[in-house]
Amino acid sequence: IDFDLILENVKDLNVLAGEGISQIEHMPGGARLRQPEPLPLTLYQNGIVMFNGPFRPYEDPSTQQCLQDIMDGYFPSELQMHYPDGI
Repeated sequence: IDFDLILENVKDLNVLAGEGISQIEHMPGGARLRQPEPLPLTLYQNGIVMFNGPFRPYEDPSTQQCLQDIMDGYFPSELQMHYPDGI
């Protein structure tokens, strides 16, 4: 696992997802600026935790696919269920 590549690509994907850019949220009587919700991803020596969910070891095929998507420069395909309209 190329952790340097993962960290570099996560930074690029964060920019694509709108990191640092406020969005306008319309409310009754006005509007306010809101930051996009972060998606927590924690890398450990032997696995990951995403969405504050369960620990996922690197040997798990879904974890390998998730990290491969990131190393290829894409958002993890498993996020399509959580964000069907895109990030």
